[in-house]
Formats: sequence, C-alpha cells, structure tokens
Amino acid sequence: MKKTMRQYPIVCILSLLVATGWAQERVIKVWPQGAPGAIENSAYKPETIYINGNIPRLTKVTDPTLEMYPAPVQHSSGTAVIICPGGGYGRLAIDHEGSVVAAKLNQWGITAFVLKYRLPSDAIMKQKNIGPLQDGQEAVRIVRRHAAEWNINPHKIGIMGFSAGGHLAATVSTLYGDSLYTQMDTTSARPDFSILVYPVISMDSTVTHGGSRINLLGEHPSEELMRRFSSDLLVTPQTPPAFLVQAVDDPAVPIENSIRYLIALRKNKVPAELHLYESGGHGFGLGKSNGTESSWPEACKRWLISRGLL
Repeated sequence: MKKTMRQYPIVCILSLLVATGWAQERVIKVWPQGAPGAIENSAYKPETIYINGNIPRLTKVTDPTLEMYPAPVQHSSGTAVIICPGGGYGRLAIDHEGSVVAAKLNQWGITAFVLKYRLPSDAIMKQKNIGPLQDGQEAVRIVRRHAAEWNINPHKIGIMGFSAGGHLAATVSTLYGDSLYTQMDTTSARPDFSILVYPVISMDSTVTHGGSRINLLGEHPSEELMRRFSSDLLVTPQTPPAFLVQAVDDPAVPIENSIRYLIALRKNKVPAELHLYESGGHGFGLGKSNGTESSWPEACKRWLISRGLL
C-alpha cells in the first residue's frame, strides 16, 4: 500500500528533510506585536484542510509567518526569495506552491521564505484588501533587516508568487512604496526582482480571476479600487525586473494577465521575460507532467544567472 507523507513517523520525515538539505530552520512571525488593522475574533481560527486526503491547504490565517529554508552554506548565492502560495485569496497551496518550491530554490543556492499571509476577511481585518499587501511588504523588510545575519545580500531579495500569490507578489512589486502601517524603520519593501507564475495581475472583470477579485475586493468593487489593485496599471521605471510563466490553456487565469504586465514593464523599460506554454492548465507548480510547462524552472534559473543572482 502506498503511504502518504502523513503516515510516516515525524522523526523519519525530519530526517528526510535534513538529508535533502532543505529542513526548515525557523518560523518567523511577521507581526510579533499583532497585525495592523486586526480585529479580535476568537471564533475565527486557522484551519488545514486536505484535498484528496493528503494535499494540505491552509485557510483562515490570522498570524502570518515566514518559514525560512536556508540555502546550504557551501553554495549559497546570497540571493533570497519570498514565496507567496496561491489559492484565490481563500486558501494557501502551501505544499506544491510553497515548501516544494523552497526545496528547489535551495538547490540553486537561494535562501527561501514561504510566506503564510493573511487571507482577506472582514471578520478579522478592518480593511481586508490591504491585509495581504501589508504582510508582503513587511516580509520583504524582515528579510532585508536580517540580511547580514542570514547570509543574504540585501540587494538580491526577490518575491515569487503563484496565481493569487502572484497577484500579491506583483502588488508588492508595484505598491512597495505605499504607507499602509506604522513602520519600525526606513527599511525598503521594494523587491529586487519578481517571479510570477500563472499570476493574477488585473482586477479588470474581463480578464481577472473572479474568485480572487471577490475575496480581495468584495462583490462590487469601485472602479478606483479595481485600478489600484491592477498591477499592470501601476508599473513605473522603478518596478523590479520580472520573470513570468503561464500556460496558454489556463482555464482559471487568462494569459492576458501576464501579457498586460509584460507590456507595461516593456513600456517602462523594466527588464522582463515571459514564457507562454501551449498547455499545462493552471496550478502546475514546478511542473507535474511531461509537457513543456514543466521546463520553466530551468528557464527561470537561467534568467536568474543572467541577472547575476546566481
């Protein structure tokens, strides 16, 4: 009988993680003193649900964290990447768009951080549409503040996102200068680069992912609110370089999202690269088939090398 990861003793799991070189070293609270704009709600508690019996998805995140996966010291590049799992702003695909990705980045000499960000909810947030962005901004600041301690180059900190997590990563990349909470210092929240995989970019109803828009902005958002959270409309020459990936047959997020962002970056002379694959659908993570979409991690690695990040 085939065993799932949950059926193995915890000691064996930990031994496996250590042997493969990507054991999680620590969990860092994004807001040790409590998240800004939080509403106390004892009935709202974090949950983990399992799809098909063994695929974890996190919901109702109330206390955002960064799970740190240090690069092996012997071949650390000094580069760090903050990973934002997807899930339509309703849950987090914490495995194949989180810890599994961190393991791959470790192999490249990158220190990875999986961000468990708050999912927008009026039940726990005074202003739900900025909650995830607050978490993303502070995550970048945390990594940059501790760069020397964690063997990271403070000018080589990127953000990576999948689907709705891609929207968060693109939002951090374009709205990093917005003052959304009381900062403890002047550390910059600007990522040095972004990696966006089948990302939600626009809140335009003709191309957006409906579930992500409703969860983040509500059923009937104003035109102003939709424009504020459409990253293709917010690109400037200071927006960080981007690497984008998407499948043409994506049934959830139209490829116009990636294309619009690429065009905006090009107009502002921001270095960018977009890889469109004939098939692959949505949610393929690092690749789950023999299709061409599974080759994107190698293309991404080459892009990172070309930019002096590896």
